[in-house]
Amino acid sequence: MASQEWLKLGSVFAFVPLVSSLVELPITSAGTEVVLEAPAQKGWVLYTVRPGDVLGQIAQRFRVDPRAIMWSSGLKSDLLRPGMQLKIPLSGELQAQVRLPPGVKEYRVMNGATLERVAAKFGVSLLDMVSANPGISSLDHLAEGSTLYVTAGQKGLLLEVQKGQTLMDLAEKFGVSVPRLAKANALRSPLDLKPGDMVLIPGVMARTTLDRLVEKRRQELIAKALEEKRLAEERRQKQLAALRRKQEEARRTAQAQSSLRKLDASRTATATRLRQVGYSDDGFRWPVGNFTITTYFGGRGVYQRYHTGLDLAAPYGTPIYAAKSGQVEVAGWSRYGYGNHIIIDNGGGVETLYGHLSRFAVRSGQWVERGQLIGYIGSTGWSTGPHLHLEIRVGGVARNPLAYLP
Repeated sequence: MASQEWLKLGSVFAFVPLVSSLVELPITSAGTEVVLEAPAQKGWVLYTVRPGDVLGQIAQRFRVDPRAIMWSSGLKSDLLRPGMQLKIPLSGELQAQVRLPPGVKEYRVMNGATLERVAAKFGVSLLDMVSANPGISSLDHLAEGSTLYVTAGQKGLLLEVQKGQTLMDLAEKFGVSVPRLAKANALRSPLDLKPGDMVLIPGVMARTTLDRLVEKRRQELIAKALEEKRLAEERRQKQLAALRRKQEEARRTAQAQSSLRKLDASRTATATRLRQVGYSDDGFRWPVGNFTITTYFGGRGVYQRYHTGLDLAAPYGTPIYAAKSGQVEVAGWSRYGYGNHIIIDNGGGVETLYGHLSRFAVRSGQWVERGQLIGYIGSTGWSTGPHLHLEIRVGGVARNPLAYLP
C-alpha cells in the first residue's frame, strides 16, 4: 500500500478502499483493529448508526466536518436514530493537513454551543466569528462536532481556496494588495496556496452576513413566539372543550336525577291515590287512580247515542288497573269504536270492558287480580281525547258502573 494508517473503529464497521462510488462496510468482530488505506480522490462510506452514536464523534473518527455528513446523507438535523444509514464523504484533501493562516484556531463545537458563546470564550466579537465562518447558517443552531475557525490574531474574512483560484485573484476580488495578503497569510510564494487551504482577507468583515443572520434569528424568534402562542391557544381551546364536556355531563346527570326524582314522586303520588280509592274485598275498585268523569252512563241528548259506560279522562299513558279479578277474554282491536280494548270475565255473568287504550299489559286468556296493571290510557277508536271508557255488563247488558263502584 502506498500509505497506511491505523484506525480503531470498534465492532460495527471496517474501512474499504473507495473508487468514486458507494461501498457497504463489512462487519468485523468486536475489538478488531483494521488497516485504513488512503482514500481515493472521491468516494463515500456507508455507516449504520448504532445506539449511543453522536454525529460529532462519527465525524471525528473519519476526520470530516459533520456538516459534510449531513449534506451527503440529506439530513436536516444532527439528531441520529439507531439503524439510520449515513453517507460519509472521503476525499484526497483528508490526507493532507489544511493550511491555516497565522493566529487562526480550530474549535470543535460542543453540545448546546452558540456563536456568541464561542466568541465570548475566545474574547472576540460576533462579527469576528461570522467573518471567520462566513458559510455559517445560524447564530444559535450549531451542529455538535462541527468545526469553527477563530481569528485570534489579525481580523478579516476567512475563505477556502477554490480550485484554480490564485492569490492574485483574491487580491483583485477584495481590493487588497498582494503583499498585504501574502503577509497576513505568511506566504513565501503565491504558489504556496492550494485548493482547500484557508486564506485570511485582512480588513474585510462579513457585516452583510452578520446582518442576515441577525435578521434570520429575529424571524426565528417571531416564528417561535407565534408557535408558542398557537400552542397555548390550542391548549386553552382543549381545556375549554373539556370543561364544556364536563359541564354538559353534569347537566345531563342532574337532568337524569331530576327526572328520576319526578318519576319517583309520580309513582309515590299514584300509589297514594290508589290507596285513597276505596273498595271492598268482594266488590269493584276504580281502574284509574286520578281522573275526571267527562261522560256518565245513560242518555246524552236527542242526537247522541246512549252511553253504555263511564268516560274517565286522564293524561295519555296513565296506568289502568283491573277493577275486579277475572280472566281476560279479549285484548285487541274493536270493530265497534272501542279501539284497543280489554274485556275481563269476572265470573257470575259479570264482565268489565276497558276501551280506547294506548297499549296493553295483559293478553287474552290471562288471569288478572283486582288492582293488577292491565294497560294504559290512550285515545284509540272513536275518541276525542285520552280517556278510559269503562263498562260493566251483567248477563250481557250494560249497567251503570256507579252502582258497582265504591
